Amino acid sequence: MQYDHVKKAIFRLRPNRFIAQCELEGKQVEAHVRNTGRCRELLIPGCTVYLLEDFRPGRKTQYTLISVEKSGRMVNIDSLAPNKIFREAMMEGDIQLPGFEVPCTVLKPETRFGDSRFDFYMENSSQKAFVEVKGVTLEDDGVVLFPDAPTERGVKHIRELCRAAEEGYLAYLIFVVQMKNVRYFTPNRQTHSAFGEALEAARKSGVTLLAFDCHVTANEIWLNEPVEIVLTVQ
Repeated sequence: MQYDHVKKAIFRLRPNRFIAQCELEGKQVEAHVRNTGRCRELLIPGCTVYLLEDFRPGRKTQYTLISVEKSGRMVNIDSLAPNKIFREAMMEGDIQLPGFEVPCTVLKPETRFGDSRFDFYMENSSQKAFVEVKGVTLEDDGVVLFPDAPTERGVKHIRELCRAAEEGYLAYLIFVVQMKNVRYFTPNRQTHSAFGEALEAARKSGVTLLAFDCHVTANEIWLNEPVEIVLTVQ
């Protein structure tokens, strides 16, 4: 996935979860923040950020904040990116989900099951599957965690994936780590212990848990390598 018209800027302030105030070429500008998570360890006043310039009419802001530099690491925080790059990887055959036979003949976004709407529904000649994708931007000493804020919606999605698995569908929960060179993924139990418990229950119920890191530059993000998932840290 590539971005056009990306500009380097300095982050100054986030007055609310949707807006970032930045300094771009000596001028103060406002940028839309698609990621509504806290991102407190990323959006620190004075840090380097990258803004996508958007010329579409009717926008309140001309820019969207898409990535941040953190201690020499580039972190993409575009909440739309994980689904887009997962779809690209599946369509181009860059990844193969365990247990799901290729070729994939149906890849349909935003498909309802029960009381939830999953990110993707997939089919091949003999199998049907649901996929939920979560973007991960929280990192501490090479360990990446999700969520960075309590997410009852995330727990609900996991429970519905368990139900789908029980009804005979293949079910996948995929964590897209929006950076490279990480050690492992683990649920952020300190922030939301119920999410970690739900992940353990999901694995026992037949839901496949996967994590991948990403190749990230100022104007690119691609799904890259598998990342180890550790549900219980000793």
